[in-house]
Amino acid sequence: MSRNLVKISGVNSYVPKGILTNHDLEKMVDTNDEWIVSRTGIKQRHILKEEGKATSDMATEAVKGLLTKTNTSPDEIDLVICATITPDMKFPDTANTLCDKVGINNAFGFDINAACSGFLYALTTGAKFVESGSHKKVIVVGIDMMSSIIDYTDRTTCIIFGDGGGAVLLEANDEPYGILDSYFKGDGSGRKHLHLKAGGSAMPTSEQTVKDNLHYVYQEGKHVFKRAVSGMVDTIKVVLERNNLSNDDIDWLVPHQANMRIINSVAGMLDFPEEKVIINIQNYGNTTAGTLPLCLADFEHQFKKGDKILLTAFGGGFTWGTTLLTWAY
Repeated sequence: MSRNLVKISGVNSYVPKGILTNHDLEKMVDTNDEWIVSRTGIKQRHILKEEGKATSDMATEAVKGLLTKTNTSPDEIDLVICATITPDMKFPDTANTLCDKVGINNAFGFDINAACSGFLYALTTGAKFVESGSHKKVIVVGIDMMSSIIDYTDRTTCIIFGDGGGAVLLEANDEPYGILDSYFKGDGSGRKHLHLKAGGSAMPTSEQTVKDNLHYVYQEGKHVFKRAVSGMVDTIKVVLERNNLSNDDIDWLVPHQANMRIINSVAGMLDFPEEKVIINIQNYGNTTAGTLPLCLADFEHQFKKGDKILLTAFGGGFTWGTTLLTWAY
């Protein structure tokens, strides 16, 4: 039984104006530019420094720009899904806050928390609403204000993360271009290697948790590195195999921008040539759910209608997966 494909009909990104360079970090922790670049590939990251601003404010700018680019009225949007691990508040969800700030009044919204895989999970979820015929125009946002949960005295994490993200518009497509397949996996036992200890029901916020710095990202880098590489490689292989494709059929590989060594390892194990791999980690660092839409927005001008694109990500939890699509414009 054939199905109508769901296309990405537009993409837009947003990063805050504030920039934190490696040289800035040299003044904050025991590190240096050469060490950071050689281990991560990152040269700078954008940081939201404006008092009172939060994730929804960055998302608002990304979505406003998307609506303008696609000549879409806020009233045409049926659903907004926001992938983030840094919501404005525990509740209400950031998606509904975003709708209010943008003036999207005829939609409902909800958040997805799958860490760095969040945008892919949200993209596939949004596509299902359109594919079913129940919704015509869906916005999917991937965005994080990682500076709000990073300890800037911990050189193992503060050098990696930045703020920002982007949004895409999903619509049905009569042409044979759109989201073709997704394959996702999860392993909850991985939570011990990458998590935020306090602030949830397992360890509610208290004076002691704040004193103990338990509201910042905790990561065991070596273990996460190995699992990230194997997870993305394995799911890419599955998607290629069940769609009868080879590397030669893929025009672009868009990996989550976690670490340059991870990106190179994934591409190397799959024999993807360097010129096919989308990389912008040097400019933004790891924006968690924001990296993939940032990549799509930055390289939008290089994509051609019909290009086959693989999006892949790995996140805390653990969560990981790969999505195959053809570019629709």
